[in-house]
Amino acid sequence: MEGGPSARIREGDCAVLKRDEVFKAVSVLRRRKIIFEKQWFYLDNAIGHIYGTTFEVTSGGNLQPKQEVEETTTETKEAGTDNRNIVDDGKSQKLTHDDIKALKDKGIKGQEIVQQLIENSTTFRDKTEFAQDKYIKKKKKKYEAVITIVKPSTRILSTMYYAREPGKIIHLRYDTLAQMLTLGNIHAGNKMIVMETCAGLVLGAVMERMGGYGSIIQMYPGGGPVRAATSCFGFPKPFFDNLHEFPLSKVQSLLSGTFTTETLPADPEENALLEEESNGLSEEKQTSLQETEEEPATEAPMEIGPTEEQDTMDINAKDVEFKGNKEKENKENVREKQIKQWERRKKLKEAAALLREKNADGLIVASKFHPTPLLLSLLEFVAPSRPFVVYCQYKEPLLECYTKLRERGGVINLKLSETWLRNYQVLPDRSHPKLTMSGGGGYLLSGITVVLEKGKSDSSNSEALKMEEPSSKRCKLQDLPC
Repeated sequence: MEGGPSARIREGDCAVLKRDEVFKAVSVLRRRKIIFEKQWFYLDNAIGHIYGTTFEVTSGGNLQPKQEVEETTTETKEAGTDNRNIVDDGKSQKLTHDDIKALKDKGIKGQEIVQQLIENSTTFRDKTEFAQDKYIKKKKKKYEAVITIVKPSTRILSTMYYAREPGKIIHLRYDTLAQMLTLGNIHAGNKMIVMETCAGLVLGAVMERMGGYGSIIQMYPGGGPVRAATSCFGFPKPFFDNLHEFPLSKVQSLLSGTFTTETLPADPEENALLEEESNGLSEEKQTSLQETEEEPATEAPMEIGPTEEQDTMDINAKDVEFKGNKEKENKENVREKQIKQWERRKKLKEAAALLREKNADGLIVASKFHPTPLLLSLLEFVAPSRPFVVYCQYKEPLLECYTKLRERGGVINLKLSETWLRNYQVLPDRSHPKLTMSGGGGYLLSGITVVLEKGKSDSSNSEALKMEEPSSKRCKLQDLPC
């Protein structure tokens, strides 16, 4: 399968640059300058290599595959037993910034610079073995320009977004996303409804799990869907054949049976733009016509030579040609917009037809909007005995959603959960939890749909619940001895 462990980097691919625990998604293009972690380079030499290859940044911004060198242990033979007597006064390092800069200018590699820093440190041999390893790791990170190019995946992209721009994915942590995919029973052949405002990350995760088989209907607010993170996955074109989109503003009309494709969310804006353009053109035409009409009237009394007459004729001819070209361009633009509008309406009809069947295999909601109205309306399109998952950064909206669903009925196995994550450093004789830890990964409300009995109303259900308690109490009172 494409994108396997032996996949090679090709021009036009979407790739992820990795340095330690820092990630950045880029598109692989020739002669394109990329800046990552205070380093600039070109990806030309990376094309053709296998994903997962580690490169060194050489002079001129070129990438060269890093050769594995066996680390010698001579530098860590002598080690102290206590760090308490070491004073960090900034005088322990003999090499200055100018010396290090001169070494870089000579083209000396980062590994050799680190070795010289160790040799010129007066306190290195007094440090403990663990402190020495930490020092070497820190200096390597600073002076060794090493970059790994990896294939995009849900785990890598979710980690990247959560570390760099958590606000764009409403602070959806990668372990919470994994729980959503599991609870939603995402697999190939499903018919899924996805409502998210996470820049397309959740949509991309669902598409990756389904592997191009099945259909997905993306519900979106506003004028159109946002799929910035989805494009970073680098899916092949067949993956998008069964991806549909439907605006949230049309959900109620679809449920009530009054849905039409005549007024799309972006239609009024486009029409306004067209009207403005046409009005502007008509005004320009009117003013230009008025000017051409007025000019001969004002210039008639004056004597005009033959050369001047020719100049005015040429100018008028150029104006006519310019106006003709402008009219052609406007007609072409209008045609293009009409074709795009027609295509949008066709796609909208297809998505509406899929939703009308009301047999979706699952529902995933991860948005910045309140989940209760969203879930109550979108559950109408889900078939019975199917899972649904709702993510929210806060607990209170999901608690309200939980109570509303219990009152409404039609769902079972309702669970409100919070995922907990702690990262560990695992090294010989020093495995411990990392000092920095995520405060929270958000909350999930999950459940399974069942057939909702239409004969019973919510009021009758509530009355039945009220009647149960007094009757049980009366029974207990009757059983008591006099």
